[in-house]
Amino acid sequence: MKNSIKYKGNELKYLEKVLNSKNWSATSGSWNNKLEKEFAKKFGVKYAISMNSGTSSLHSALVACGVKPGDEVLTPALTVMMDTTAILHANAIPVYVDVDKETFNINPLDIEKKITPKTKAIIAVALYGLLPDMDIIIKIAKKHKLKVIEDNAQSFLTNGYKLKGDFASYSFENTKHLSCGEGGMLITNNKKYAELVRKIGGHGFKNLRASEGRVRLKENIFQNPNYKRHDILGWNYRLSEFSAAIVLAQLEKYKELVRLRKVSAELFLDIIKDCDYLIPQKVSAGFVNSYYTLGVVFEGEKYGISWEKFRKKYIKFGGDGIYSAWAVPYLEPVISTGEFIKHNLHIYKDVKYKKGLCSVAESIQPKLMQFKTNYRNLALADEKAESLRKTIKYFIGKKK
Repeated sequence: MKNSIKYKGNELKYLEKVLNSKNWSATSGSWNNKLEKEFAKKFGVKYAISMNSGTSSLHSALVACGVKPGDEVLTPALTVMMDTTAILHANAIPVYVDVDKETFNINPLDIEKKITPKTKAIIAVALYGLLPDMDIIIKIAKKHKLKVIEDNAQSFLTNGYKLKGDFASYSFENTKHLSCGEGGMLITNNKKYAELVRKIGGHGFKNLRASEGRVRLKENIFQNPNYKRHDILGWNYRLSEFSAAIVLAQLEKYKELVRLRKVSAELFLDIIKDCDYLIPQKVSAGFVNSYYTLGVVFEGEKYGISWEKFRKKYIKFGGDGIYSAWAVPYLEPVISTGEFIKHNLHIYKDVKYKKGLCSVAESIQPKLMQFKTNYRNLALADEKAESLRKTIKYFIGKKK
């Protein structure tokens, strides 16, 4: 962790406190409670519920919003697979919405086209750190009485952020703005939803409350042999006390962590501004990107430069690799082969997805390059940006 900005705070101090405490479980511990209260305060919401992953958060939010088996949930066609799997875990049907060719985010015009009487919710993803146009999405949702879940796993407290959907979901996976290896958080202003999420992620313990995740607050009642503990079906989606302590330490310095990503991205953006075949994700006026990664459409093929050749040369010049975008979810084998149907034959037996369903997403995905912004310090980011400069310069005389 030498010269690391990301882990130079109170992480080790808080972990030691957890180790020296009597309770390591979220059922009776206090670190989750501290984290949730501070998280809710930072985001200006009433409730924050910690969970063991962003996927768990999405699944819990869908169930809490009232999504039932066989309902349809709209999700963008350019995003990670986990938005799809969360819908499938809820026994609902993913309906894919095409994206805007410049922002890469869900296209509100296509949302309206995909709504049916079975549609119950929309998952709005902030791709690469850029929020979608939530004002338009909320307007559509209200018109059709749909629930909205903001998947902000790749975005964190961009300027002026305000929760507009029913829930917003966050991830603390290893690559995210705040990370503890694995973890997640849901925020909401709805007390009923918050309490339901507590129970869904906490084995259905009936004494869980919107603002309280501990279940053993009154030992004499809890340990009575006649006490009935569970009133709904739940899963074990709780975040460990160790993970909560790490995230809390990082939340204390979130501005610095987000700034590091943004400045790292700006180093790369400055280098590619005059390169006509590297086209960055558009950030419209009034929007701010927190740059989970820097997404760029590669159009080098028109000059005879292949995606793979450019990446190899970048690595040769000292770059740390360029990541490809995930395949469009419905073209992943688990969906395209019909493997997902086995999850619930009754619901999915007639559900089919074909290539060409979302043409913009399918055309953009193979061209996307994701440049890393998750650097431990700016000196390293500057070094990698210089590798990109050398790569672009190398190909100037190689263009056909």
